[in-house]
Amino acid sequence: MTFIIIKIGGSVLNKLSDSFYETLVKMKQETDYQPVLVHGGGPEITEALKKWEISSTFVNGLRVTTDEVLKIAEMVLSGSLNKRIVSNIQRIGGKSIGLSGIDGPLLTVSQVDPRLGFVGKVESVNPAWLHSIFGQGAIPVISPIGIDPSGQKYNINADMAAASIAIALNGKLAFISDIPGVMEETEQGSIVHPKLTKVQINRLIEKGVITGGMIPKVQSALSVLEAGVKEAVILNGSKPKDLLTYMDGLDAGTRIIREEVYNV
Repeated sequence: MTFIIIKIGGSVLNKLSDSFYETLVKMKQETDYQPVLVHGGGPEITEALKKWEISSTFVNGLRVTTDEVLKIAEMVLSGSLNKRIVSNIQRIGGKSIGLSGIDGPLLTVSQVDPRLGFVGKVESVNPAWLHSIFGQGAIPVISPIGIDPSGQKYNINADMAAASIAIALNGKLAFISDIPGVMEETEQGSIVHPKLTKVQINRLIEKGVITGGMIPKVQSALSVLEAGVKEAVILNGSKPKDLLTYMDGLDAGTRIIREEVYNV
């Protein structure tokens, strides 16, 4: 069994069609690949905070998670968003179980920085719970809320949660985007870079090739390499067959890899 941990950002979630979920179900039912979904939900959390008139502050661009903010984040991530994804999978004939990092517990965490409040980093993953779900023929859908040994809950960066799970399962890690990968306009036309290293990514950012929303995507991919993931890939969620193509070892999207394996 080959594991593929699929991280879906909140900004992309609403753009995914039934064909994306159908591909996941087909992957689970007809191949030796086991998908695991980890999702964010930043835009929905921000909207909920506005609705409930809860103010939030930032330190170095990161949201300070107070007790009030944490309650809203958990409500959105582990509640409405998580169950929406589970429902989408089951609506087209698949089996899915939604859980957060506190269930089991799946994700045991510690505090990142007291200045950020209840923002956690993953210290350990308990994959036994995931294997139990796999054994039931289901696809796990995980919201990035973790818990420490004292029982305190924390919000986790979804990229880092996905990376930790990928390391624990020795699996592949895919970031789902709304474009084919890192693109560049050349004299020969538009191309998608099949693989990039940190040095190349920084060069493309300096040149203005990587801009806007793609910058945090590639930075997230680089950060998971530093966390220990061997390779990450940015794939187009609107072309779900790209996911199967990538899992079959063929070029799809943009692979983010370490410098030392670039020529391998």
